[in-house]
Amino acid sequence: MTAATTEVPVVIQETFSLEVRWIVSGPLDMAVAEWFDGFPSELESREDAYILDPDLDRLSVKLRAGRALEMKAFHGSPGILDLRGRARGRLQYWQKWSVPFHPPGRIGGDGDGWKRVRKQRRISRFSVTPDRITAPAGDPAGPPRCAVELTEIRVHDQDWWSVGLEATGPAELLRAGLQATAALVFTRPLPDGVELRTENSMSYAEWLRGPGHPW
Repeated sequence: MTAATTEVPVVIQETFSLEVRWIVSGPLDMAVAEWFDGFPSELESREDAYILDPDLDRLSVKLRAGRALEMKAFHGSPGILDLRGRARGRLQYWQKWSVPFHPPGRIGGDGDGWKRVRKQRRISRFSVTPDRITAPAGDPAGPPRCAVELTEIRVHDQDWWSVGLEATGPAELLRAGLQATAALVFTRPLPDGVELRTENSMSYAEWLRGPGHPW
């Protein structure tokens, strides 16, 4: 008699988003952390591994915290987010698929086509409706949402930091939701000497594949 086996269905999560991100060289300044502390946030520490070789062009593939395999497809840019001298960055549409993944051993080591990125993130989540923005966000199945994060990054023995916004929900509401959230977050000016410019506005995949890095 052959023992029966139970197959666990694989759940593929699909998300459409509009995002903007800035990545800045150097350790995170305490003044920037204090600027971000004006909103309730949660803390997360994890290590992601990104595929850099082969170059997948408009695709970004990563192993997220060793527990999920994520693929993101770039769907173009609707333009620039411009917050009157406080922040200016490239808006990007993405489609993301995520599946649970439990490799039998450690994969994604530097030097075999992958690049490991350690992240310590502060994340604020907002619910966005036509008449108000609420933090923290409520039910994920409720109104459109926008996550705002401040992340300390460590890669190749170097320190970087990032500010990012990610709006999810109905496609026709993504841009308005992101812009309203950004206007709220950047009501407080950034610390003196801190600039979020289009030159350092990019996705993680663009940054890791960009010129001028020792990796």
